[in-house]
Amino acid sequence: MDTGIPPVVEEEAGLIEDEPVLEPETRTMLAKFDLTTAMAPFLDRHLILPLLEFITGRGVYCTSQLLKSTLELLLPTKMIDFRIETYHKLYPEEEVPNDLLEEREQTVARVKDEVLIEQEAIASMFADDKIKSIRDSRQLFEYLEKEHNFGADRLENLYELAEFAFNCGMYLQASQLLHSYRTLSPANNKSISVMWGKLATEILNQNWDVALDELNKLKDAIDTNTFRSSLQMLQERTWFIHWALFVYFNHEKGKDLILDQFLYEPQYLNAVQTMCPHILRYLATAVVTNKRRRNVMKDLVKIIQQELYAYRDPITEFIECLFVHFDFAGAQKKLVECDKVVSNDFFIVAYRDEFMENARLLIFETFCRIHQCIGIDMLAEKLNLELDAAEKWIVQLIRDSHLDAKIDSQLGHVVMGSQTPSPYQEVIEKTKALSFRSQVLVSSIVKVVEKNTVATTAGLEPIPVTSPWAQ
Repeated sequence: MDTGIPPVVEEEAGLIEDEPVLEPETRTMLAKFDLTTAMAPFLDRHLILPLLEFITGRGVYCTSQLLKSTLELLLPTKMIDFRIETYHKLYPEEEVPNDLLEEREQTVARVKDEVLIEQEAIASMFADDKIKSIRDSRQLFEYLEKEHNFGADRLENLYELAEFAFNCGMYLQASQLLHSYRTLSPANNKSISVMWGKLATEILNQNWDVALDELNKLKDAIDTNTFRSSLQMLQERTWFIHWALFVYFNHEKGKDLILDQFLYEPQYLNAVQTMCPHILRYLATAVVTNKRRRNVMKDLVKIIQQELYAYRDPITEFIECLFVHFDFAGAQKKLVECDKVVSNDFFIVAYRDEFMENARLLIFETFCRIHQCIGIDMLAEKLNLELDAAEKWIVQLIRDSHLDAKIDSQLGHVVMGSQTPSPYQEVIEKTKALSFRSQVLVSSIVKVVEKNTVATTAGLEPIPVTSPWAQ
């Protein structure tokens, strides 16, 4: 989908009140590493709108062009009030077109006459105590058809109203209607579309626990669908990866899940490397900000090195400088750029302070591994901190992390103790991922066995079980 994100034009910056005025070099750098245009083709237009709203007024792009892009993105929707508001911002001295006001009246009338009435009717039907005891969707539909005159036409209308409510920006109502449709409808060719729609509504409602459940259901549906071509499954997984970012960077378990799924599940890692290597930015951020998962850094570094020809940004280059070249001066320079990039990224801006703190910790830990006596002034320079702030930061770090280190205040040195790695700890680190990989293997075998059982019952040829070690 072409969102029409404009190029950087310096003279049009500052159209919004309190918009920051950036240096030309900074603006060019931020525009270069902005991922809005890279992500837009894999997102629904309703999910693109928050990204455009976030980048508008940050001084990176022309504000007027961004507003035009937003208005163009809204045209196929029924979010009339949003369109009118954007039109006023773009053309403050012009009157709103009459056809837009007429469309608003028609939309409001349909919402009142159809969406709200049907939603109330559905709620009234589901208040029936007998319905609560029926678990099978087919039996439930037959009961409603008999007792409440709820036929196939009305079920189809329910789906259309859910879609209409979604296009109006009524995400809560759309979610409820889609839930009712999925409850009443047996599996059909719309099942996967309903899953995508339900996930989108929960994301836009910012209901992250339910959104994670919907995300897992969608993942299972994609992974178990054997009737689609490899290309179609690759495309669906690419869409899934981008939609999942909304959930993973807003859910408490998200930073673990994004690593488990996109770094250690081969089919999703393949989608990242083939279709969207820019996702490496978010994998890198998840590793840097997640102290409990530092053991996956080696695997991430390998992937970053493999994809250097396809994608690189200050965050991946920071990791490359630190863990590949051990270039601490280069890592320090990249950390300054990382601060700007993270601050202007919709998904990870909330992790800015956490990212910078953990990135400095990584520099300190890596530097300490290869030095026994370190000057505080040198560390302050490499951590991009003032001398007093660096000394306080190091003291706090030694206390919190229980490092075997001492500070000589007179000489201004940090003296590291000898750190002999425990063989037991090394075994633990190397086998941490074994449990997860074993679960994935067992899950795959169970799915194949279940399919064979169904196939045998239907008189079909069973699917051969191939040992992963034989491939």
